[in-house]
Amino acid sequence: MAVACVLALAFVLLLPRAGAHGDGPGRDGGGSGRGSAAADEHCTAPEQQTLAPSGADGPTISAIKARRGEKRKLVVGVDQNSYRWGYRNPNNARAELEGFDIDLVHRIAQDILGDPDAVQFKAIPTNQRVPAIQEGRVDMVVRTMTITCSRLDEVAFSAPYFRTGQQVLAPRSSAITGYDASLAHQKVCSAAGSTANSRLTEDRGTGRLPASTDISLTVPNQLDCLVRLQLGEADAVVTDGALAASQAAQDPTVTLKGAPFTTEYYGVAMKKDADDLVRRVNQILVQYRASGWQASYDTWLSATLGTDAAASRPPAPTYRRTS
Repeated sequence: MAVACVLALAFVLLLPRAGAHGDGPGRDGGGSGRGSAAADEHCTAPEQQTLAPSGADGPTISAIKARRGEKRKLVVGVDQNSYRWGYRNPNNARAELEGFDIDLVHRIAQDILGDPDAVQFKAIPTNQRVPAIQEGRVDMVVRTMTITCSRLDEVAFSAPYFRTGQQVLAPRSSAITGYDASLAHQKVCSAAGSTANSRLTEDRGTGRLPASTDISLTVPNQLDCLVRLQLGEADAVVTDGALAASQAAQDPTVTLKGAPFTTEYYGVAMKKDADDLVRRVNQILVQYRASGWQASYDTWLSATLGTDAAASRPPAPTYRRTS
């Protein structure tokens, strides 16, 4: 465990704070389906609350295209520490961002600006995703961000581009068996503002989670929980299973415990009034699901989630939002 801890800490510390495409500052995280936060109790199918696809330009897209020179880029909030999703490969000479989310960003930039590399990446911590959009620091966030009803009050989402669910990550030697009574008297880490954190709070309040479970440990970035686990400061982590699988691939001394206990969908997040951009991204996703999604999955995620992508594919999109 000590060796794994040192390796993970070294990996995190070696990652640059700013990208080759731009620097950025670092509220929320990745639920719907079987598991929903208390704030979502009157909401159903948030992943369907989006606008129908369109390839037409509007004021938001026109403003992006009007940028000149080095500023003529799509500004996107991403992660730079999530292995195989959005991370800087230390073995790459240029340490460029790579991963499943990054592939999607390049596809969006290609469609809107005609250049897949016309992107300014901004590293956004888990708990800063919504503020970054609302304050106009980014045009969108593509960062394993779950579509939820509470977030729909603050930002707009595209149709889903990935399906996952919350799971427990713990040391292989741990007696923890999953999201169950085995978490009694255990310290569980989650990212501040994440759906995992909301679910932990709700379930301990309703009794689904043992009252003795310590859920006080929260961190700004989800990956910080893995380091806390390696340092022995946490007994388990609750996060999206897709992310947890990648973390288990980084550190073979930890593993997923039990099955997913929610169903969640990742979407591209944008400003609430950016209707033309939402429609355009949905149009791009129609094309991407048909050509591009599977190749990206095979490249980045098949090694951690399995070669059969059926469980990760989002459902056929439904567009229930009209304005």
